[in-house]
Amino acid sequence: MTLRVLDPTFEEGAAGFTPAPRLAGLEGATVGIISNGKKGTAPFFAHLAGLLRSRHGAAEVVVRVKRSFSAPAEAALMDEAAQWSAAIAGVGD
Repeated sequence: MTLRVLDPTFEEGAAGFTPAPRLAGLEGATVGIISNGKKGTAPFFAHLAGLLRSRHGAAEVVVRVKRSFSAPAEAALMDEAAQWSAAIAGVGD
């Protein structure tokens, strides 16, 4: 029996990736939450949005849901996310 092992790493552009600089805080920031849309994410992210505002001073929290839980976020969503100060991607079931 042959066992085939797959490499899950992303091949395109990984070498040129540079993380964004760390924020000093979220006070006055726009924070985006990208949900996979699965059951249970809506109440969790609603609560998280409230905490980001009340405890961390975020000026705005934007919640967006991907069209498909199993696919990467669509280009328009990623373009919007580029305008946010910080982004949180989350999954749920």
